[in-house]
Amino acid sequence: MRYCLPGISLYILKGTPSKGMAEFQEMMRQQLESSMHAELEKLLETTSPGPEREASRKDFEGFTNLFHRFLQVKGPSVEWIKIQRPPEDSIQPYDKISARGLPSSVSDCLNKLVVVKLNGGLGTSMGCKGPKSLISVRNENTFLDLTVQQIEHLNKTYNTDVPLVLMNSFNTDEDTKKILQKYTHHRVKIHTFNQSRYPRINKESLLPVSTTMSMSGQSAEGWYPPGHGDIYASFYNSGLLDQLITQGKEYIFVSNIDNLGATVDLHILHHLVSQPNGKRCEFIMEVTDKTRADVKGGTLIEYDGKLRLLEIAQVPKAHVDEFKSVTKFKIFNTNNLWISLAAIKRLQEQKAMDMEIIVNPKTLDGGQNVIQLETAVGAAIKAFDNALGINVPRSRFLPVKTTSDLLLVMSNLYSLDAGSLTMSPRREFPTTPHVKLGSSFTKVQEYLTRFESIPDMLELDHLTVSGDVTFGKNVSVKGTVIIIANHGDRIDIPAGSMLENKIVSGNLRILDH
Repeated sequence: MRYCLPGISLYILKGTPSKGMAEFQEMMRQQLESSMHAELEKLLETTSPGPEREASRKDFEGFTNLFHRFLQVKGPSVEWIKIQRPPEDSIQPYDKISARGLPSSVSDCLNKLVVVKLNGGLGTSMGCKGPKSLISVRNENTFLDLTVQQIEHLNKTYNTDVPLVLMNSFNTDEDTKKILQKYTHHRVKIHTFNQSRYPRINKESLLPVSTTMSMSGQSAEGWYPPGHGDIYASFYNSGLLDQLITQGKEYIFVSNIDNLGATVDLHILHHLVSQPNGKRCEFIMEVTDKTRADVKGGTLIEYDGKLRLLEIAQVPKAHVDEFKSVTKFKIFNTNNLWISLAAIKRLQEQKAMDMEIIVNPKTLDGGQNVIQLETAVGAAIKAFDNALGINVPRSRFLPVKTTSDLLLVMSNLYSLDAGSLTMSPRREFPTTPHVKLGSSFTKVQEYLTRFESIPDMLELDHLTVSGDVTFGKNVSVKGTVIIIANHGDRIDIPAGSMLENKIVSGNLRILDH
């Protein structure tokens, strides 16, 4: 990695230096940190004194720590030769956890739980404006609707008081809060807190690109939410963490709001709360078996005697293919996490949450190259005591990142009950079909206009659609179906069609596959 100060090349800050060079490097780091501190103080002065400035100051404390650690990095965060497979008992099969059965009092367990959804993302990749959680995904229900329905069902069934906490970003907070008014009469208490707001850094000068704290116009481009690893600091700083501990809550279940498989699992919760105090598990990461679609997903390793999350960004180039191997690294992180509230509080107060830094390069609209310093929530696993991985069924990982995913969850492959999606018992195979929709389907609005109704997909293995293609009502697709409309062509699949192991080409001939 090579950066430049005005007139000085910063590649010298990386690598193993001689003694004289080490002293020079340290002087350069101090100069950079001093310049950054001065710039942050100037930014704070652009806000009015009061709560807003104090909140920004807390954010900047976290950013300053991250920036300091970023300047100290001298090489890769892992040495490949030191990576070991985790001991067998550190990643438990879900069947072993669930075999113990449910506790005598489910409500006692649930009353110790808080559900936290990561709600900082926008729906821009699917052509939507505003929070992704407000996209309709099933029967006019949004991600947020389904989440509220799930927790309300739990609270009614077991007469409990499980609250929902949303970690918003400055991108999603205002729109989300407006929508929350519709849940006033639901049996779910909903709290929110905001991710931190960090300054984007000019790639050359390593100083903030923004000159004001304002979020209007082009100024907004100078700021970013620093990844979901920020949950620990922002949750703690918000005061909500202490409030929930005071109410007797002990664990949070954290997941991405767009993962429709991430429902509260009573067996995992029972395992957590039933451990003896001295061996209480402070952190559980749900992992699941890799398929070829998941080769880039982070995996669990043992490193320096600790369970640790290894992300592809940390892997030396020479070992990337090895990392992607389904035979060597068989599981990946679903980002469904169960974490002790008391442990978060302890580690925050000790400043002991040492997560690997993700350097995310971006190009702003004006062409300026910047970097964002981010962290991932799962990377903190190494800081917690008695951390554990649980290898869960694939059904607990059902993310909706694209319209291809959306087609699956809107189809008859799944049934909806109390906000939870379950695979139809009429499907013979437990695996999810592979669906790949082309660029004409990328945006949700355009995708919706191309289907008069969602096809029957119960017997589907693979579907690829490319080009200008539309589907009539009551279409059925089975086995492997490939539909390709070449440039300038259009294919309209007639209502009532049944395509089984077919290739449909640009001239509308239907061929056996």
